Amino acid sequence: MTVVIDKVWPRTAGRIDGELVLGGVGVRALAAEYGTPAYVLDEEDFRGRARAWRDALPDGEVHYGGKAFLCPLIATWLAEDGLSLDVCTGGELAVALAGGMPAERITFHGNNKSVAELRRAVATGVNAVVLDSFIEIERLAEVAREAGVRQRVMIRVTPGVDAHTHEFIATGGERSKFGFSLGLGLAAEAVAAVAAEPYLDLVGLHSHIGSQLVDLAGFAQAAARMAAFLAECEARHGIRIPKLDLGGGLGIAYRAEDPAPPTPAELVAVLRDALAGLAAPPVLAVEPGRSIAGPTTVALYEIGTVKEIPGVGVYVSVDGGMSDNPRPAMYGAAYTAALANRVSDAPARPVNLVGKHCESGDILGWDMPLPADTRPGDLLAIPASGAYQRSMANNYNHVLRPPVLAVRGGRVTVAVRRETEDDLLRLYTS
Repeated sequence: MTVVIDKVWPRTAGRIDGELVLGGVGVRALAAEYGTPAYVLDEEDFRGRARAWRDALPDGEVHYGGKAFLCPLIATWLAEDGLSLDVCTGGELAVALAGGMPAERITFHGNNKSVAELRRAVATGVNAVVLDSFIEIERLAEVAREAGVRQRVMIRVTPGVDAHTHEFIATGGERSKFGFSLGLGLAAEAVAAVAAEPYLDLVGLHSHIGSQLVDLAGFAQAAARMAAFLAECEARHGIRIPKLDLGGGLGIAYRAEDPAPPTPAELVAVLRDALAGLAAPPVLAVEPGRSIAGPTTVALYEIGTVKEIPGVGVYVSVDGGMSDNPRPAMYGAAYTAALANRVSDAPARPVNLVGKHCESGDILGWDMPLPADTRPGDLLAIPASGAYQRSMANNYNHVLRPPVLAVRGGRVTVAVRRETEDDLLRLYTS
């Protein structure tokens, strides 16, 4: 087997006689049995990346960010490999529990948790609820009082750090909808408010500055500000907070020309340096999501049409699009793509890779280089498709959402089955 092109492909990826092979399984066989579009998840790669985070922080906590991609099988892997898990809705909590993740290793996030979600979190016995507003402090205190428990909580702090990323995935600045502002004094007020609630137990602070970050300077700045705030809480209010969760957000490479991102060990070293001045450093927690799931999965499509418009360009249409990957339309996310069923000696030409939806913005990539003999029936693979794609998938135009096929050692496990028309129709009342 020859090694696949570059760093953006899963670690077990290769080609045999020109065909892309993942986890010992060829894509032609996958397409024939399970159809396209489909997500092909390299189990060995996913679990290896998760363990790399755990090994980088052996005396701390690694919480996988479930919003990147979560299904019961993923929760099972994480539980077996010693990681914890973050959820931000009741639905994510249900999936995590269905996969066997112990409730005491689940942290519940979210900026607008319903009373029903808070009651479920308390009744389930989650490790901690991350508080995001003064209303939520009061709301959770009442829920805990009704349940007769002292609920463990963390406070989400907005540290005022401007992360260098797309504005829609930057969460650490003063304009963010998340958390309590450190600079405006709201975080200090929140600490005092929680300390006054007998049914709430303040066990940590949480901070997250954004997503798809490849520069560690923002992480260092946020960690330093949070360290100073921890020291202030103890010096001014006599409150020692034992845990500091500095969130996730480490980026990945989507194209060969993208820089290699920092490693988990490099990021953890930066965070530790920022906390080194504290007399009693807190337990450090991190929340990687994209950096674990993203590189491990390939989106597999079949090409339906190739349309050449003189003076305009070439449009290559696949059998998916913005319903299974809205990121290009939302963020201008850029990917690479390659023929998966064969290799070609034809010269590359720029094409516009588009989906099948009735929307002009249904573009998976502008001016992507593909061989000039790319034709209907070819299989197309887009790497680095494991994060924020299947988790954001939708039914626009009533298109069915794709399956997730976990591959390892020549075996295929259907982690998420393909949606059917019966799945769609059962949602409607007659």
